[in-house]
Amino acid sequence: MTDPTTEPSTDPSAHPRPQFRRETWTDLCGVWRFAFDDGDAGLRERWFDAASAEVFGRTIRVPYPPESKLSEVHDPGFHPVVWYERTFPVAPLAGAERVLLHFGAVDYSATVWVNGNRVGGHEGGHTPFSFDITGALHDGGEQVVVVRAEDLPTDASQPRGKQCRSLEPEGIFYDRTTGIWQPVWLETVPDVHIADLAWSCDLEAGTVQLELTLNRAPASPVDLDVRLDLDGELLARQTVRVGEETSRTVLAIPDLLGGRAGRLLWSPESPILVNATLTLRDGDRPGDEVASYVGLRSVGFRDGLFLLNGRPYYLRMVLEQGFWPQSHLAAPDADALRREVELIKELGFTGARIHQKVEDPRFLYWCDRLGLLVWGEMANAFEFSTRAVDRLTREWTEAVRRDRSHPCVVCWVPLNESWGVPHIATSEQQRSFATALYHLTRAIDPTRPVISNDGWEHTVSDIWGVHDYTPRGASIEERYGSPEAVGRTLYGPGPGRRKVLLTEPVREGQPVVLTEFGGLSYLPTAEANWFGYSTVDTPETLRARFGELVGAILDSPELAGFCYTQLTDTQQERNGLLTEDRTPKLPVEQIHDIVAGPSRAIPAEEIDAYRRAAHQAQQQQPDGPAKGAAR
Repeated sequence: MTDPTTEPSTDPSAHPRPQFRRETWTDLCGVWRFAFDDGDAGLRERWFDAASAEVFGRTIRVPYPPESKLSEVHDPGFHPVVWYERTFPVAPLAGAERVLLHFGAVDYSATVWVNGNRVGGHEGGHTPFSFDITGALHDGGEQVVVVRAEDLPTDASQPRGKQCRSLEPEGIFYDRTTGIWQPVWLETVPDVHIADLAWSCDLEAGTVQLELTLNRAPASPVDLDVRLDLDGELLARQTVRVGEETSRTVLAIPDLLGGRAGRLLWSPESPILVNATLTLRDGDRPGDEVASYVGLRSVGFRDGLFLLNGRPYYLRMVLEQGFWPQSHLAAPDADALRREVELIKELGFTGARIHQKVEDPRFLYWCDRLGLLVWGEMANAFEFSTRAVDRLTREWTEAVRRDRSHPCVVCWVPLNESWGVPHIATSEQQRSFATALYHLTRAIDPTRPVISNDGWEHTVSDIWGVHDYTPRGASIEERYGSPEAVGRTLYGPGPGRRKVLLTEPVREGQPVVLTEFGGLSYLPTAEANWFGYSTVDTPETLRARFGELVGAILDSPELAGFCYTQLTDTQQERNGLLTEDRTPKLPVEQIHDIVAGPSRAIPAEEIDAYRRAAHQAQQQQPDGPAKGAAR
């Protein structure tokens, strides 16, 4: 078994949660002891209490799921319960220090013991959790942590995204990811410490807001010092007294209101990140210190256009499954996450729609750092039931809370293609759920657009995302080439005979974005395990058809952007621009030239003309102008 290592966090990308870093942390990834529990005997036999070689008779490399090659288990069969065990040292604690045990993600439900003491449990396969394990620690020597993970392969109420419920992957569904699949780490913290933080900014007011959560209310108020700097240049600093568990601090940044605002604004073309340091102090006694960062930007929509920093911004996105053949939903290593972002940008895309997965915070860090827009999406369940509603709602709330400070995230998508709400067109109950998710998301984070159900059968959405796998550019022009054509597409049967909008709402500035299209694959061999939407037979044909589809979209004045399906081949779904091992199927510069296109810089005169026409149409509506859509 590998020894845990204590890591400095001067490099944000090295930390499991780069936007919430302490100076030192102990990495618990590596080799753990491991056992399958197909008979679910572990709880009854108290495997957590007396770990033995007979029980944990094999090893696994964390954080790779046991189905994957990099785990060194590589067993893709049905194993609904798995157990992990390892030892770790803890240095003697000074005074009232606490030790926190963090898990990035465990699929699906986890129970954790330290030295035989149950320290907590968590349900939700994509979201993080932490436990204060101080009370379970021995005074000295090695400590033992045991994890039981339960992931029922055929449970349709469990939010699992594109993990298959059959023994073998098929169609658009892939091998499962069970158990620990994101980092595990320890931190030693003061008795009163920062438990959570969230950033937002108001560019018009020239302010940044910090929402802070402590682990508990202090016995007496403590000082919170917040410092914001850009490469050492102080932008704002404020010290406030904090006496409650939660607090809000507003910091003024004068440069945001002056002629120098542009140098501070985050965008894909200029991904400026402001460093943040948060320090708690009780008199002269040092307390908790956390390093973070914030991106100063706004997102919204108006008059059918997506807005970034108050200006129209055309969306050029690609569908990102976040799946690697050797490690599944887990990335092979931290460098692979950076390289994924770099590849997407090299291909000419300015954004990625994360698909049926809540992505690793380290991936979001590189999107923040390198400049890539992200649509955050929930992994969906496959049935509608009270249990499924409860599970998805709780996990989605955790995901939005975790990721709402990332400047790269510009849209939230709780549901995709009516997954988990299969009768939404006829069921008021299921429509209510989709609409409730929209409003819940906006209640947690009012700063970003939200899509209730991407692809089709929208209830309430700030962006009308459409999935259209027509193989020809002429069909794109026919469906999206004019206001009348878009109206027929939105309010008629829709692509694939699914209505895009379940009702006939008045358009209140919502952009229309083709959020899935293309899916071009090479012709499969007769014996291939294969899925695709449309086939080509040569690289030349792929280039021509890809260019034809993207060109038709770019030529449409009615579309605010697109998302191509997809970045990589993923197991039997062979419709990527890259192979599974991230090799481009066409020269990178050819893909880049098609994606960037010559015709979609959105000329200022076109924007002005479009706005004038839209405003005139709104004034002619019986209810007058649309309610404020500049968000």
